[in-house]
Amino acid sequence: MPAPALSPPAPPAHLAARRERVAKALELTDEILLVGAGEPIPLPENTDQTYPFRAHSEYVYLADLDTPGGVVAYDPKRGPIKGWSSFVPDVTEAERVWEAREQSPGDTLARLEPYLTVRRGRPIVNLGAPLRGVTTDPARLAAVREKLQHARRPKDAAELALLHRAATATAAGFAALREGLRPDVTERALQIELEAAFYRNGAERTGYGTIVAAGSNSAVLHFPPSERVLKKGNFVLVDAGADVGRYVIDVTRTYVVGGRPTPFQRGLFNLVLRAEEAAIARCVPGAEWKDVHRQAAVEMTTGLIDLKLMRGQAESLVEQGAHTLFFPHGLGHMTGLGVRDASGRFPGRQPFTDPALKNLRMDLPLQPGYVVTVEPGLYFIPAILNDPARRKQYRNAVNWDLAEKCQTLGGVRIEDDVLVTDGPPEILTRAIPKDW
Repeated sequence: MPAPALSPPAPPAHLAARRERVAKALELTDEILLVGAGEPIPLPENTDQTYPFRAHSEYVYLADLDTPGGVVAYDPKRGPIKGWSSFVPDVTEAERVWEAREQSPGDTLARLEPYLTVRRGRPIVNLGAPLRGVTTDPARLAAVREKLQHARRPKDAAELALLHRAATATAAGFAALREGLRPDVTERALQIELEAAFYRNGAERTGYGTIVAAGSNSAVLHFPPSERVLKKGNFVLVDAGADVGRYVIDVTRTYVVGGRPTPFQRGLFNLVLRAEEAAIARCVPGAEWKDVHRQAAVEMTTGLIDLKLMRGQAESLVEQGAHTLFFPHGLGHMTGLGVRDASGRFPGRQPFTDPALKNLRMDLPLQPGYVVTVEPGLYFIPAILNDPARRKQYRNAVNWDLAEKCQTLGGVRIEDDVLVTDGPPEILTRAIPKDW
């Protein structure tokens, strides 16, 4: 029996173009693609409340909706343009009364079952959230997901417009935070000023858990703001970003309370800043991200040698992985529809085994349209520096007496979001000052 022709509302032009591009990239022939949004998750207290709903990013990308219970379907036999269908639940009276929820565009979800019935016997690939009663061969699922992830990496004009709006809101938040940055305020108070300005300037939520970390807390890579009071001379590391339409900006700035750093603090800050600006300049088409990361590691290690904190030749220290004592994460990741949107490896590449790259989460040649974070950092992390195995392995690579004295100093990270173009890189977060 031929599949019935469905006639959902025509999608916006940007979504139609996105779906057509994805359909060609997936190269499906007989498989039916189903992409689930997911369902709200009830709170554990057995109330009628749920956690804030966030549809699966693969669904949002292909539906342009954030609708609980939604499903996008693609039948390759109908072609890359006409083969797409969107199914959404009917809004109930209770949802209209209690939530003022409006009906999302698309076919009623009740039509999904007959849609699948006339396609019975064909393999199904279920991306996004798993759908009840649907099974997918794991190898086939992994292969299709890898192709979709790669197709999502270049950001289209609609995505970039949302990122620019999120960058504007983020810049307003950092400006508000700087106005309140002084001794005797708390990390939590700064968080409030930062996030309030996000919302006043168009943010729908924060892109991730805001980090405001003073003093030794600034060496904790994901530190939630506390009631700790800032003291004059503290490093304060702020990592935060606004979310607009599910598109996320990710920025880090490091300040000194009172604006009077010690010579060592200034040297550490300038070292990270120079490495960040050099890495941004290398974000051009064809550049291998692992090479950009490695060069930043060498440059910062050279600086640590100049600061008398490390000993030896920078290139050799990086090859040994000694730099990870102070730079324990990768140079950055992709951002967009979520804070690590479509990061990972180029199709077919295997995980790193090189000690110089062991903490790198992304292995891609950069291409126009990619939006990447560039976020070098140097930290004094007691859990790393006091590890006996590392002390033994790198006993000759570090001035351990100086490292001991710095263990309460914290850390410095500077991060911007960079759009790779056919010309020079575009810094989406340029409006957020890096000085003190």
